[in-house]
Amino acid sequence: MTTTTLSSGETRKIDPRETARLVGVDAARGLAVLGMFAAHTGPPQGPLHALVAGRSAALFAVLAGLSIALLSGGANPATGRSAAPRIAVRAVVLFVLGLALTALQTPVMVILTSYAVLFLLSIPLLRLRSAALAVAAAVLAVAGPLVSFLVRSAMPPQQELGVTPRFESFGSWEAAGTALQHVLLTGAYPVLTWLPFVLAGMALGRLDLRAVRGRLVLVGGGLALLGYGGSWLAMHVFGGRDRVLELFGGALPPEVVDATLATGFGAVPTTDPIYLLSAGAHSGSPVEIIGATGVAVLVIGLCLLAERAGALLLPIASVGALALTSYAGHIVALAAIGLPASWASWLVLTAITLVCATLWRTLLGRGPLEWALHHLSSWQRSQRPA
Repeated sequence: MTTTTLSSGETRKIDPRETARLVGVDAARGLAVLGMFAAHTGPPQGPLHALVAGRSAALFAVLAGLSIALLSGGANPATGRSAAPRIAVRAVVLFVLGLALTALQTPVMVILTSYAVLFLLSIPLLRLRSAALAVAAAVLAVAGPLVSFLVRSAMPPQQELGVTPRFESFGSWEAAGTALQHVLLTGAYPVLTWLPFVLAGMALGRLDLRAVRGRLVLVGGGLALLGYGGSWLAMHVFGGRDRVLELFGGALPPEVVDATLATGFGAVPTTDPIYLLSAGAHSGSPVEIIGATGVAVLVIGLCLLAERAGALLLPIASVGALALTSYAGHIVALAAIGLPASWASWLVLTAITLVCATLWRTLLGRGPLEWALHHLSSWQRSQRPA
């Protein structure tokens, strides 16, 4: 046993198992990374794309919140106030890295710039406990899309969809203002509708995860059923899809309309509120946020249960431990050599990543970007006067 002193002056014994790295969380993060690989390099249609589209990025965001919570004290947030500067530094580094990866001009909508802003927004919430964070996530999952819909309804139609900031977005005050609008409201990963994922992850990180892993599976499955099942009922039983077909007035065949409902670009169209009941990937609707959060919680719970598999989890957990390096690496690979969207591309990229991540993790420990991020964010702490 070791001890830690809380801000109140109370000394609490810490079981070493509490601070041990959660292999199941690394495995879930690895699945998120490989899922994003599939979304970017796998076949653009079919069961694989339907499974991972939107949900992999949402899992990545939930795990970001979970990591923030663990970094700031885990189940004891009062011990984590000193983590705020580290989180802020990480946010700055991730923002710059996101801009650099976007500059490579691949088809990927790079998530890291929004990810960085979400890190910053988490800082005022570091002292909240699990219940408060869960309530905030639930409220924002519903209110965020509604506010977004109302605000965007009053704005001129957007000329670009699925936008993420670029270096040139900061060449003038006007361009920077547009970039801020994309990050907060109209881009590929609007903070207003992605913050619920991070809050849900923070709520998980404030729990003793190994003690609740079975319950996470049940809760996650229930949320997934509520979100995706509720959307299916609204669209296919109570006439939502028919309403959307009416909006197009027969200009598009039903299968094309279905395809537009299946995939979004960060926010639902503002032509009719019925779109708020569609759970398409990246739609940013309440039902999509609830359903994708449920899938993320379910996957995390299953991965924590799978920790009993021991060494069998090593390859996928290694990818998760090197998630930033793996994510950035696949974008660099896409920029350097290009990959056709196919099963073969995804399988080859996945196999190479699993092997390289396992070898690096086993022989060298932290990945190169993880090492840099850790040392940059720890530097300010080491500079404090004694």
